[in-house]
Amino acid sequence: MSQPILKTVGFDARFPNTNQTKNCWQNYVDYFKCVDAKGEDFKPCHQFRQAFTSLCPDSWVEQWDEQREAGVFPALAKKQESHGHH
Repeated sequence: MSQPILKTVGFDARFPNTNQTKNCWQNYVDYFKCVDAKGEDFKPCHQFRQAFTSLCPDSWVEQWDEQREAGVFPALAKKQESHGHH
């Protein structure tokens, strides 16, 4: 049986500091925005998932998943208003 290949997320110029909290958060948000727009099978979305699963503590992801499923995750909460803004 072959072992899975594990890779560390590469440098992201948006997050040059050592604290990766914002990087974790942004990749989580970007992944779900990408999936909502393009679908789970859209391969470019996978880089965001790989990044947040590498960077984020499991407890954070579990909490955010629960909030997302309840529709109350701040960055991804569905707007109840009309879609008239541009």
